Amino acid sequence: MTGSHPPSRSRIPGSGLAKGLAVTLRTMTKRAHTAQYPDVQPELPPRSRGVIGLFEENCTVCMLCARECPDWCIYIDSHKETVPAAVPGGRERSRNVLDRFAIDFSLCMYCGICIEVCPFDALFWSPEFEYAETDIRDLTHERDKLREWMWTVPAPPAPDPAAEEPKELAAARKTAEKLAAARAEAEQAPAAPDATGPAAPPAEGGQA
Repeated sequence: MTGSHPPSRSRIPGSGLAKGLAVTLRTMTKRAHTAQYPDVQPELPPRSRGVIGLFEENCTVCMLCARECPDWCIYIDSHKETVPAAVPGGRERSRNVLDRFAIDFSLCMYCGICIEVCPFDALFWSPEFEYAETDIRDLTHERDKLREWMWTVPAPPAPDPAAEEPKELAAARKTAEKLAAARAEAEQAPAAPDATGPAAPPAEGGQA
């Protein structure tokens, strides 16, 4: 025995068109939300990935960012300089001096690996996004431009009051408290007698 299908509902001719016109009329009566760019700059999220800013003073030319970049779009050149000894008789040291730091943003995929692996906080995300060029070769920006973008990096957000204190801050605070307690104990301890004070007077009947 075959099952019977329920009878299909009869549609009013033109109902779909009426619904579409109703949506159109409702939209026409609403105010348009148009972004007046570039006259009005958009409000970007605080962690927007626009470009990468370089804080050159923190760079030690360790090459870690260039080695970890999946696209090989970071170019670094440097040379070594000899640093004189800090104290007489000390040893001279050599340090790397940055000559070139460039990023090819036509290859960059904005993964942020270079920023994450930098051990000295020399790279930061900037929300700057207005750097389009008519020639793809002009998308390779040198360290002077990366340094300019560094000053557009927003300040880090305030920590959550309910968040757990970072381990580094907790360790630093405990160390400071121990040093303060030791200093206070040293100040409160009685001074020891001076061994270089005046000699005791000679005993009676003895020689002077």
